[in-house]
Amino acid sequence: MGSLRKEEARPGRRVIYVPASKAELLSALCMNFDKLMIDLARVPQRSARDRTLAGHAAGTVISPADLVSYLLGWNLLVLKWLDRDDRGLGVDFPETGFKWNQLRLLAQKFYVDYADLSYPELLERLSIAKQHLIATISARTDAELYSRPWYDKWSKGRMIQFNTASPYANARGRIRKWLRDNQNASSVVMGVSRNESDVA
Repeated sequence: MGSLRKEEARPGRRVIYVPASKAELLSALCMNFDKLMIDLARVPQRSARDRTLAGHAAGTVISPADLVSYLLGWNLLVLKWLDRDDRGLGVDFPETGFKWNQLRLLAQKFYVDYADLSYPELLERLSIAKQHLIATISARTDAELYSRPWYDKWSKGRMIQFNTASPYANARGRIRKWLRDNQNASSVVMGVSRNESDVA
């Protein structure tokens, strides 16, 4: 795992390896994104707007398309942070008009922002945003990304990871569970379990 550091493990939670250099950040971002896209591509377009996926806030439900909208919103927000910082402008964390305790409202904004896009268009926009992230990270030094705090105690590299590579991994877990649940539901509706269909 190179110099990746283990994030403190909590009971019942898996150990997460934290990038500590530009190369590791790029690797984590690309690996998590590629794995996620394989699973997002398995979502049937006819079901992409069905609100049957556990939401980002307890007790809420969203659609797979909303999940992609959420990721796209955060990716573009990170790019905005970096662009404003590069131009010597102030950065409103997390976003202008929102505080960190209003992330639920920010998520809802992202769902609305991209509600008119088709599922394939959302996936394409997310891929383009990821390419821009790769380009801007690649143009930076390890020192810029990891040698000093950027927001509160967090380095620029950590803030990028918190809002790109880590959410990719979280979203993959969500969408894989949704795919399993929907496959099982389809089998029940058809009146046969997968085991029964294997025997038939």
